[in-house]
Amino acid sequence: MKITNLRTVTVDLPLAKPMVTAIHETRSVGCVLVYVETDVGLTGENYIFTLNKDRLQVFDFMIKSLGHHLIGQDPHYVERMWDGMWKEINPIGHEGISVSAISVLDTACWDLVGKAAGQPLYKLFGAYRDSVKAYASSGLWLSQSIDELISEAEQFIAQGFRSMKIRLGKPRISEDVERVAALRGAVGDDIELLADGNQAFSPDHAIRLGRQLEQFNLGWFEEPVVAYDHIGHAKVAAALDTPIASGETEYTRYGMRALLEARAADILMPDLQRIGGLTEFRRASSLAAAFNVPISTHIFTEQSLSIAGSAPNCISVEHVSWFSSLYRERVVVADGLIQLPQRPGLGFSFDDDTVDRCRIR
Repeated sequence: MKITNLRTVTVDLPLAKPMVTAIHETRSVGCVLVYVETDVGLTGENYIFTLNKDRLQVFDFMIKSLGHHLIGQDPHYVERMWDGMWKEINPIGHEGISVSAISVLDTACWDLVGKAAGQPLYKLFGAYRDSVKAYASSGLWLSQSIDELISEAEQFIAQGFRSMKIRLGKPRISEDVERVAALRGAVGDDIELLADGNQAFSPDHAIRLGRQLEQFNLGWFEEPVVAYDHIGHAKVAAALDTPIASGETEYTRYGMRALLEARAADILMPDLQRIGGLTEFRRASSLAAAFNVPISTHIFTEQSLSIAGSAPNCISVEHVSWFSSLYRERVVVADGLIQLPQRPGLGFSFDDDTVDRCRIR
């Protein structure tokens, strides 16, 4: 099997309602869809995205600029191709858009490997589990009223979730505490609540807020301070009993290593687009395991299931619905769990009708 062609399509997917956090206001997600075609009729698929389709063309160009590492190659040599792309981006740096381009190509090649074997990737990686906990993350935004938060939480429970994430970042600590208290009171003690600071706070503010929130038994307090402030993260982590989750903004295993060595997080949250694709995601998962630190995957629900099913230290996946319309297949949550798909490769394929309807022309 040889790779014969690399094709990209850009789409813009509108969100059902605006997403408002302490640092984002998003009305759509723009995606570069990648199709890696072969001489045996199999096609590997994947995507990367930007909020509000900002700089989407830059991503598209970067992907195409690395395509020569794939054309003519057997996709089974995916790690060798990863290394070739890694070396080429050295002059422009090993973070940012260049790593995202490697990520999408790498994961599309892994999709091909699974399809060629007729097996789901999580089994090729070495299966550990057949289902994984999912938490609802497509709502409970900072812009919503308390009544809206409670209504949406009830909808998540009706959809099968037993865990969900609320965003923090109000100007006064008392406002954030009031919102979490109301949500905990509405859903009861059997539903796991997670909280995301979206990098909004100083370490001291985060500690004061975190101490007041500990009475609500949060599963974690995510990104309480700016992502690059590892010392600040470590200060918060040392001061609170609530686990600190972080890592979605870090690039590759090297960013994860810096977090781990700084003791800046109790739970790592690798993001498939920033981590460097499935090749690097597997390395980062093993690195975290060496520090006895669990991981929870960030966004990319469909693709991250291959990691969730094979990494012993993966405790959950983030479920977002923003990209579900891209696929023919659907992720189903029942009693808080996603059953891992048994279809070959990633187990999800782009829906041509959605792609055509949302295509940026």
